[in-house]
Parts: sequence; structure tokens; C-alpha cells
Amino acid sequence: MAYNFGMVSPNVTYWKNRMWPCGVVLLTALFWLNVCAAMEQVTLSRDGKNVHLSGKVLVEAQDGGVLLMDREGVLWTAQPDEIVKRIADDQPFAPLGSDVLKASLLQQLGGDFRFHQTAHYLIAYNTSQAYAEWCGSLYERLYRAFHNYWEKRGVTLVESEVPLIALVFDGKVSYGKYARTELGETTSSVIGYYSLRTNRVAMYDLTRTDSLRERNPRISSAAHVNRILSQPGGERTVATIIHEATHQLAYNCGMHDRSASIPLWLSEGMAIYFETPDLKSSSGWRRIGSINRVRLAGFRQYLRTRPADSLLTLLASDLRLRQTRTAADGYAEAWALSYYLINRHQKAYAKYIQTLAAKKPLQVDTPEERVAEFQAAFGEDLQKLDQDFLRYMQRLR
Repeated sequence: MAYNFGMVSPNVTYWKNRMWPCGVVLLTALFWLNVCAAMEQVTLSRDGKNVHLSGKVLVEAQDGGVLLMDREGVLWTAQPDEIVKRIADDQPFAPLGSDVLKASLLQQLGGDFRFHQTAHYLIAYNTSQAYAEWCGSLYERLYRAFHNYWEKRGVTLVESEVPLIALVFDGKVSYGKYARTELGETTSSVIGYYSLRTNRVAMYDLTRTDSLRERNPRISSAAHVNRILSQPGGERTVATIIHEATHQLAYNCGMHDRSASIPLWLSEGMAIYFETPDLKSSSGWRRIGSINRVRLAGFRQYLRTRPADSLLTLLASDLRLRQTRTAADGYAEAWALSYYLINRHQKAYAKYIQTLAAKKPLQVDTPEERVAEFQAAFGEDLQKLDQDFLRYMQRLR
């Protein structure tokens, strides 16, 4: 494939695999206490330095280990022996103010970054202002559409309690330096991603790549950006931005919990459902739930060899979407199943989303529990549902 925004899936798998290497171990051995919403000041000793955090403790272990969200929305884990000091100040949790947040981001990213603020997003960028404004317009249209779409279907959403931050780098080099600590060797094949740990979307400006660059490299307006991205190959750029921003919305509107066990097929299938670009629109995106021709073609090709237990294995485990060998087919089926359920079983899908939203932090589900949750929403007879699913998808044109 010419694009790789879904093949690696750092946005969903990263939390369990890398961002909390010790948390799952703690969970298997300890009982976790209730969430605390008060502001706390925590000092950690890490890598020979003291790290000072201000935020709220989401989960606390009996031995004193904690999961904390700071005022930027970043998740931190701490073992008991790392905690130097911990003080509760009895104030309710509040995110950083705009000026303080910008100063913090500048310290993290470098002084050449500027900011574009919209109603719901703070975009930090070191590329053209026009590209940042184009991204901001795209994000805001997605935000309104996402909330309206689900609320009309009986899914109650909330406003994000922390700022929605997007980082837009001027090219692959600066993006790679930032992303490598999170993505490792996959950085070069992923043009944008959502991080469960930092709660940020990161990407680079693809209008500056050789494949899309015009003779005049100076981007002058949002319309200019859209004209560049309307070239062959640009469509996937828009899809990637929408895909990762959909993950960010789902994890900040009460639909998913960043520290809970959300099935990967559901998270990725929903993001693909929203991503279909419309480059005739002034923002490059307009329609929700259009047929994803790339994924539909992939799913139909997969049908030639699809095993009888394909639905069951997709529901029971994230493995098929994580492994390179099976990821393309897994993502195609994740989109197809999501498309079918959203259109064919609307009320049951809303019920299932609410079940997932109520999951406790760090709860590890067994394959049997994952399947049982699905059956509670969509019915016990998976074989019957699978047959209807296949008939429905074969009728799509």
C-alpha cells in the first residue's frame, strides 16, 4: 500500500505494549482503588532526576503505585519506589491555561514552533501558517460532525477535560526526531499518529514532500493546501489526518478510556469509518460513513480465503491487527464490520459503545469476556450475524 496510517497502529496498541510496561504487571498482582479527582502534586525520581507533576490520580494501587494524568493530558505511571513526594492540595483538577500550556509546549518542542488555536484545538506547528489553519478547520469540522453523528444515534458524549493538542512538523526530519521515542523503527512508515500516553496527534506537512510539492513551495492559503492535496496521493493524507483525529476524539469525549481495554477492531474500524476524504470540499473532508473503497476492495479480496472463524478471532483478540502478516486483512474486516454494525444494528452498536465506555482503567479482558460483551449487545448467535454481515457487504456497490 502507498499509505501506512493503520498498518502499525501505534495509536491503540502503544499503551499496553510500551507506554505502560509495568502497569499490566501491577494489575495482575494488586487491587486497584477508586479514581480520585482532586489535584495532586507528585514528585518522581526517574533516570537520576526529579520530575514534578501536577494533575489527578486516576488509579492507585494498594502498594502506592499510581496512574496520573497531568494538566496537559499526559498519562504518567509511577512505581511506589519512584515517588519522592505526593501532596493533595484539595483543589479540583483543572487543565493548564492557554499561555502556560503554550510555554510548556515550546520548551518541549523548540522555540521555532508557533500556535494556532481554534474552539477546541491547540495546534503547535513549525510549518506554514496556512497549513496549520487548514488543519484547524478540518479538525473543527470533524469535531462538530463527530459529536452530532453519535448524539443523534443515542451515544452521549462529553467535552474533553484537557486541551486537544495537534503537533504539525515541517517535514519528515523534525517529525522523526519527535516521533522516534514513541514509534521506534516504524517512524519512517507512519505519517501521523495519535498517542494514548500524550493524548496528542502528531504529523508532518505533506504538502512539502517531493510527491506533492508544487513548483512554488510557498503555501499561501487553505485553498492552496487543498489544491495540493487534491493531487493523486493527497487523498490518503487527508484520510490519515481524519483517522488519527478521530482516535483523539473518541478517547476524549467519554466514548473510550485511554487506560481501558478497548477492542482494536472497534477503535480502528470507527476511525476508518470517519476518514473518507472528499477533496471537492473546501476542507478536504465532508462526508461521514462513505464507503471506503480501499478497505472494501481489501475485504473482498480477503473473502476468497476468509476462514469460518474470522469474526470470532477478530472479536476475541487484537492479534490480527497487530501482526504485519495479517494486519491488512484485519483492518479491512474491522472497517467492514464497523460499517455493517453502524448501519444495520444502530441501537445495539450504541449499547456496545456505552458498555466499552464504562470499562475500568487497566482492566484486562479475556478473549471469552470480549466475545461475551459483543454478544450481549448484538446477540448470542455469531454464526447468524456473520452470515448477515457477509450478505450485507457483498451487496455494497
